[in-house]
Amino acid sequence: MAFPYMEAVVGFMILMYIFETYLDKRQHAALKLPTLPKTLEGLISQEKFEKSRAYSLDKSHFHFVHEFVTILMDSAILFYGVLPWFWKKSGEFVVLVGLNAENEILHTLAFLAGVTIWSQITDLPFSLYSTFVIEARHGFNKQTIWLFFRDLFKGICLAVILGPPIVSAIIFIVQKGGPYLAIYLWGFMFVLSIVMMTVYPILIAPLFNKFTPLPEGELRHKIENLASSLNFPLKKLFVVDGSTRSSHSNAYMYGFFKNKRIVLYDTLIQQCKNDEEIVAVIAHELGHWKLNHTMYSFIAVQILTFLQFGGYTLVRNSSDLFRSFGFDTQPVLIGLIIFQHTVIPLQHLVSFALNLVSRSFEFQADGFAKKLGYSSSLRAGLVKLQEENLSAMNTDPWYSAYHYSHPPLVERLAALDEQDKKED
Repeated sequence: MAFPYMEAVVGFMILMYIFETYLDKRQHAALKLPTLPKTLEGLISQEKFEKSRAYSLDKSHFHFVHEFVTILMDSAILFYGVLPWFWKKSGEFVVLVGLNAENEILHTLAFLAGVTIWSQITDLPFSLYSTFVIEARHGFNKQTIWLFFRDLFKGICLAVILGPPIVSAIIFIVQKGGPYLAIYLWGFMFVLSIVMMTVYPILIAPLFNKFTPLPEGELRHKIENLASSLNFPLKKLFVVDGSTRSSHSNAYMYGFFKNKRIVLYDTLIQQCKNDEEIVAVIAHELGHWKLNHTMYSFIAVQILTFLQFGGYTLVRNSSDLFRSFGFDTQPVLIGLIIFQHTVIPLQHLVSFALNLVSRSFEFQADGFAKKLGYSSSLRAGLVKLQEENLSAMNTDPWYSAYHYSHPPLVERLAALDEQDKKED
């Protein structure tokens, strides 16, 4: 008797939903606490705390509904054989438009087109509610309904342009890869990731946001001096018009080798009246670069990608696996989808481990900024970001350990205080 792979996958998905809902309930209870954590008393105003609490509880209620609908749909799609049915219908569509359904690439593209339409339809109500109800209610949403749908249209166009050649290449590699399939797939994805990381900020990101050079002035001078003191090869310093869509704020850097760029959200500049707070946040980001966190993360992703493809090559010819999900044939894309479902347990463990590493990196980057003399400015900057983004002030330790890639503010401030005590 064949192993019931599909039933096992659905069962584990439901178990994970139950476990994560338990964590969500713990977090919801933490969000309802009426007082600030002692560490934040005197740093966060009561007004900001009440606003943060209301915003976080609204998002929590919405999350419960969204996750419940998602697990219902995902389980039903697998349990009732929607995937094989839709694969068959997409083949019939290919024939209907006069093309050859035996061509796996054409069949796959038709299947993906249908899946994309379905996902856009099912996700749209949640995206609209999140943006124009929750985000708007708490003063964050700045985009119009026209801008929302324009961004959605641009995203679909990009998927139509970039998706077919990438999917076609993957199918071709799997069909011709032979015993070195995992290496070829990994090599292709490695090159693709490099190309996308190069192309995205130059050609794709400007389709959605406007990037302008940070004007000459004290802030630019301080950031350039900081970068120079660390031998950071800063080539361009941009401000992005994040305020056209949201009042959330952030900063990030990107680029390869000697061509690094730093991007500041205009909302960050507006919210942090003190330049030193912004420079301290940049010092934290540069800490990730100086301590090689970005390189370590990239290497970890490449190793995991290779291992995933290696695992896929071991199961891709398992007819029992495909039949368990209702397929009589073994299409490449379907094999990848099924494999991703079967390794969900491992993915959750890996995600948890990566979060632990990421949180450790954040503490190290904070410590790096502190050693540069930005201790008080970093504290002030972190508090300001927490306040202005209305981030959760009270967090459940189990929930944050499982979900957060960044430590809660309370833990980051405590770590900075602990370093001060050690130095004293």
